[in-house]
Amino acid sequence: MPSLNLIKIAKMAGVSRSTVSRVLNDHPNVSDDVRERVQKIIRDTGYQPNLSARSLRSRRSNIIGLVLPQTMDTLFSDPYFPVLTQGVAQACNQYKKTLALFIEGRDSDVVQRVTQDGLLDGFVIQSGKLQESFSDKLIDSNIPFVVIGRPDIPGQSYIDVDNVKGAVLAVQHLQRLGYRKIAHITGDMDTFAGKDRLVGYRQAMQDSSLGLDENLILEGDFGEESAYLAAQSLAKQGVDAIFVGSDRMARSAIQALVEAGLRVPEDIGIIGYDDLSPAIAAHPMLTTVHQPVREFGYKAVEMLLEKLEDEETPIRQLIVDVELVIRDSCGVRQRSAAI
Repeated sequence: MPSLNLIKIAKMAGVSRSTVSRVLNDHPNVSDDVRERVQKIIRDTGYQPNLSARSLRSRRSNIIGLVLPQTMDTLFSDPYFPVLTQGVAQACNQYKKTLALFIEGRDSDVVQRVTQDGLLDGFVIQSGKLQESFSDKLIDSNIPFVVIGRPDIPGQSYIDVDNVKGAVLAVQHLQRLGYRKIAHITGDMDTFAGKDRLVGYRQAMQDSSLGLDENLILEGDFGEESAYLAAQSLAKQGVDAIFVGSDRMARSAIQALVEAGLRVPEDIGIIGYDDLSPAIAAHPMLTTVHQPVREFGYKAVEMLLEKLEDEETPIRQLIVDVELVIRDSCGVRQRSAAI
């Protein structure tokens, strides 16, 4: 059957073209029964893949780059990035790929450095500040990549959480507990994560009987100092609850509130976002929105490998659900009757 190709083999086996490609490349992410069905059809039909084309496509380094658009200080002070890196590294180990880490400070040109010699097969990129995007340069380089977090250039494969929904869950929980003057310390407004969490806060307040007071929104940058200063200001405004854009910021906000003579949660309730190590280390422990950061990294590598195995793999935009993790900082024990 000289006219056979991957598409026809896939149709005969009742699987996708990319699955046939995985079987031919001995990829581990294929079930035993599917692998055997595809291999039987290949044996029965005598199908022979185009070895010369396959050789060109397989001329790879097996090295995947993880690009973190952060300064070195931020990388090691914010727990989000080590946890994300763990997930990427775990997937690379699972699929026998080498991981190369690139930390992009403001003055670096990471794309030029890592694409000029064709060293890497592809990239996993953590989305950064909107005005500092390097996605367009990667597109020009023709190297496959997957973004963690919504990218600022449409039409790219990415994985993200529903940040709007997460913020809504947090604010509605505070409303159910009977809080009346709920403030928000935002994340970085130059990121989609910061913007979307603000959208969720506004939505939850506008949809409630409390209404939205823009004076209760103070801008932060996902850093501890910005949260500390914002909490100092809010302590003077008589707010009774704060939704903070990250756990790291929330922990710093609690410190500022305690120093201002307020008790958390007796005087003021706090909810963070991320569910990483600062949530447990905070006193009291943080109620927070859980996002599966380690799983982000792992899944992003799998999405990239799919693109590498089959250039016809369609763009994927995966939105992962979030959940509220209730601990002490929201005052649920003290206000349980209000639920």
